Amino acid sequence: MKGEIRSPAMVIFLSIITCGIYSLYWIYKLGTELQLYLNDYSINPSMNVVLSILCPPFWIYVLYRYCQNITEAQRRAGIMPEDNSVAVLLLCIFGLGIVAVAIMQSSINRVWEANA
Repeated sequence: MKGEIRSPAMVIFLSIITCGIYSLYWIYKLGTELQLYLNDYSINPSMNVVLSILCPPFWIYVLYRYCQNITEAQRRAGIMPEDNSVAVLLLCIFGLGIVAVAIMQSSINRVWEANA
């Protein structure tokens, strides 16, 4: 199963013009794609979105976990894995979550391109 290749710049742009609503949609889509690709049904995209809305700091945890899942997806795709989870965590803590999202999208794009 191959996910959708998205432009990191477009993810940032859409997140900004929708005041973060697109980020929630992106979390859901990325979670669904990772769940299917890794065949890991412990990833619950719907619950992650709901908890991110109800408790905004949970969003940081979701991005951190998804980063680790992306690293596993890179391993399975046979490409050199890059674990950006600590960088993503720090970017989110310092209010640069939008940059973290772009990094993550770029990383997952490598997986989808390897499976093309």
